[in-house]
Amino acid sequence: MKFILGTKLNMTQIFDKDGIVHPATAILATPNTITQVKNTDSDGYTAIQIGSGTRNVSRIHKAQKGAWKDLGTFTALKEFRIGDTTAFKAGDKVELGQFKEGDVVEVSGISKGKGFQGVVKRHGFHGGPRTHGQKHSEREPGSIGGGLRNKVPKKMRMAGRMGGDRITVKNLKVVHIDPSTNTLYIEGAVPGRRGTLLEISGK
Repeated sequence: MKFILGTKLNMTQIFDKDGIVHPATAILATPNTITQVKNTDSDGYTAIQIGSGTRNVSRIHKAQKGAWKDLGTFTALKEFRIGDTTAFKAGDKVELGQFKEGDVVEVSGISKGKGFQGVVKRHGFHGGPRTHGQKHSEREPGSIGGGLRNKVPKKMRMAGRMGGDRITVKNLKVVHIDPSTNTLYIEGAVPGRRGTLLEISGK
């Protein structure tokens, strides 16, 4: 299994050898460090924990200093669950070279937060009619149901906070890799704003 942590940069376009243009997202994927190898005996499951980025030592908790020892000072930690962890050990580097053009990957990240939104933007409601005496109900949700209802049912689609969710996009293709700048170009859009931490994994 291939995996790495990266930071979303921006969207661009990549031309392939046939001159076809592909919309792509540029992701900065500097070398990561394996901070812990988890196994069924001690943790109950098998996974690889990796850290990316660097930060000021004064910003690190004592517990983190003890766990990381001399491995580094990381801004982010994530786990990737894999079946066999025998080939990995703490301190190993996870680099961009494991990926190649044409690989199919999935990308996970936190989507853009959009604040409190109404039902038209949040759920795609059509709103009310614009004629026949309507005055201020073009973007209103309408009735939530009649009868002897005395509470709002669970999962009722209403106005509320939108975005800021963990999103996973599957079946994305790697269209270009630039080893000199540690930049990975993935076809299509991925979750989040510029600077969002992304988890990239593939087979």
